[in-house]
Amino acid sequence: MKKLFSTLALSVSLASAAQAADIVDTAVAAGNFKTLAAALKVAGLVETLKGPGPFTVFAPTDAAFAKIPADQLQALLKDKAKLTAVLTYHVVPGKVMSKDVKAGMVKTVQGSSLSVSTMGGVKVNSANVTSVDIAADNGVIHVIDSVVMPK
Repeated sequence: MKKLFSTLALSVSLASAAQAADIVDTAVAAGNFKTLAAALKVAGLVETLKGPGPFTVFAPTDAAFAKIPADQLQALLKDKAKLTAVLTYHVVPGKVMSKDVKAGMVKTVQGSSLSVSTMGGVKVNSANVTSVDIAADNGVIHVIDSVVMPK
């Protein structure tokens, strides 16, 4: 009986691994993007990032959002237009894998550009890229340690 359950569990996990996940589902499954996922929902961007893309998302972790003073974060979450601008500033059209990242200015979905530097590690504006190439079926996620704000 125990062997049957472990075989069944293995089948289920292999079936789950075979199913591709979009950027939102991939971020949620990672477990350290709860604030980002909640913000995407408030901004009405979940369906967009579940769309065909492809998208490259510089995703701030929960720890990155925690760097924003609580009152400022709450104000941001209540201002849908500003929240949408901040979140779309973290998204670049296309699927840019780490091997393809080049230093320079990169236009975001929000309309402004991010400054990407590659000296001493990859940075996006002042945020450090801490993990790269988290593949999703409609793009890629690169993890950053700070929330970047459009000017």
